[in-house]
Amino acid sequence: MTFRRRIAASALVLSIGACALSVSGEPKGGVSWVPSAHAQGVIRNLIARLRGQTLPEGIAKANGRLEATQVDVSSKYAGRLQEVTVEEGSSVTQGQAIAKLTSPEYEAQLRAAKADVQKANDALASAEAEITSRQSALEFAKSDFERGQELMKTGFITKQVFEQRKRNFDSAVASVKNFTSQRDQALSQIANSEAEVDRVQSIIDDLTLVSPRLGRVQYQLARAGEVVAAGAPIVTILDLTDVYMTVFLPAADAGRLAVGDEARIILDPVPDYVIPAKVSFVAADAQFTPKTVETTDERAKLMFRIKLKIDADVLQQFYTRVKTGVRGLGFVRTKADVEWPADLQVKLPKPPADKASATPAADSAAPQATAPKSPDNNAAETKTPVAK
Repeated sequence: MTFRRRIAASALVLSIGACALSVSGEPKGGVSWVPSAHAQGVIRNLIARLRGQTLPEGIAKANGRLEATQVDVSSKYAGRLQEVTVEEGSSVTQGQAIAKLTSPEYEAQLRAAKADVQKANDALASAEAEITSRQSALEFAKSDFERGQELMKTGFITKQVFEQRKRNFDSAVASVKNFTSQRDQALSQIANSEAEVDRVQSIIDDLTLVSPRLGRVQYQLARAGEVVAAGAPIVTILDLTDVYMTVFLPAADAGRLAVGDEARIILDPVPDYVIPAKVSFVAADAQFTPKTVETTDERAKLMFRIKLKIDADVLQQFYTRVKTGVRGLGFVRTKADVEWPADLQVKLPKPPADKASATPAADSAAPQATAPKSPDNNAAETKTPVAK
């Protein structure tokens, strides 16, 4: 449906809803529709705002839709998907376990690495025991050699006996050095084996997938029992703390914008509310307008992509009601000194008393279509269907 057709349809629905049903005083009791003057004024103002006729100079508008940052959660390693603890639509917190894979190969490698650690510890204990034994033999050979040196001076032992004692002393020293080297090798082997255990254990730990952000599960791409490859996405999560509207503006308007400028968003399902936002991105290059974008000129050739990021505090208040894909209008100020008109001042519904409640009031992020209003209802009391 084109932008003009949407305006016509909206005007027709609002006109019907604004008419008051009254019974005439004719004898036949005929029924006639009497339009309310106040309702007609509201309709005219709404249509004029949708067409951009009442916008002051220095404020530009464009059509867009709500989007959120998507994050694919995947495994670094291949394995069989043992379980998935979330479903599409589930809310997840940062660090929450959402899936688990199993891999008998890595589990076998872990057992082998632990066995190598035990073997290296046994080698270390044996080397230390030998060092203790050889150290005692070294002390004896050293004292025997030192006595032989004194006896050689007085001639009480022959040179041959003295040389034998010297060889025993040198052999004991070499033996201690040998087992000391074996102890050092055992220590090095223990360090290597423990590092291998840590490496394999980290792989097994990575087989438990956790949510990298606070958000909502958008897609579940794999089921329990499936064998997944390394890097294959398992679930897609929407980061509902990073919600924005993408709009396209001509160079004359985009050139006056800067990152951080204030913006406003009005969503089609709840035109009564005005959502605060900021310009978070201005494209450096122009592009041809996408086919899904409707502009005032109905297909301007070259436009600049702009991102209007919704205020984080607003997203936090209405976190459970945020939805993506909802269409609406984005408004930006091309002149910093221009004041926002009255109908573009921030207006939000009352935040839900319990953020986890399934029946909060209609929110500004992405509510469903509002229920028909009775004559006594106010706009702020409009309720939305519960999202499933």
